[in-house]
Amino acid sequence: MVEVVINWRIPVTLAGEHVRLEPMTEAHVPDLTAVGLDDGIWEHMLYGDVRTEDDVRSWVRDILSRPDLPFVVIHLASGRVAGATRYLNITQEHRGLEIGGTWYGLEFQRTVVNTECKYLLLKYAFESLNCIRVQFKTDLRNERSQRAIERIGAKREGVLRNHMILPDGCFRDSVFYSILDREWLEVKTRLEKMLQIG
Repeated sequence: MVEVVINWRIPVTLAGEHVRLEPMTEAHVPDLTAVGLDDGIWEHMLYGDVRTEDDVRSWVRDILSRPDLPFVVIHLASGRVAGATRYLNITQEHRGLEIGGTWYGLEFQRTVVNTECKYLLLKYAFESLNCIRVQFKTDLRNERSQRAIERIGAKREGVLRNHMILPDGCFRDSVFYSILDREWLEVKTRLEKMLQIG
C-alpha cells in the first residue's frame, strides 16, 4: 500500500456546526477590521497596535508572507467573521506544528467558537496530517489564554524566559503547551463533550 503524503501548507477549509475556517486572503480585511479593532484583542499579541483598516491590512499581508497556514473564522449562524487563527511553526519532517495567532472579536470570546475551532484544527492535524505533536504558546501574562489552552486538555510544558521582544520593547516570557498523538483521543472526547454542551 502506498502512503499518500499531503503537503501541509496547501490551504484547506475546515467546517463544523458553528464555524467555518477558510484560508485567509486580503479580501477578508474589511470583515476582520469590523470585528478586530479592540485593544484587548491585541494586548498580548506580537503585532503592536492594530487600530485601523490599514493596520489590519498590514497585519494580513505580514501573515500571508509567512510560511504559515492562516484561517479566517466564520461564525455560521451570523455569517460574520469572528476572528482568525493559524497553523504556524510547521515542521512536516518532524510531524509537528503549532496552533496560534488566534484572536476573536469580543462578542465571540468565551463562546463555542474557540472550542470548535480548536476541535477542527486538532482533528485535521492529527487525523489528516498525521501529526505526532501540536503545540501552543502564549504570553505568561495572558492568564485567560492559558486557562483556555488548559481547558481543552493541552499539557503545560514550561516557560521560555525572555523568549521574545514585543513591539513596545517589553521582554515576553512564553508558556508552552502541547498535545501528543497518543493524547488526541482523550482530548477529542473532551472537546466533543464540550461542544454538546455548547
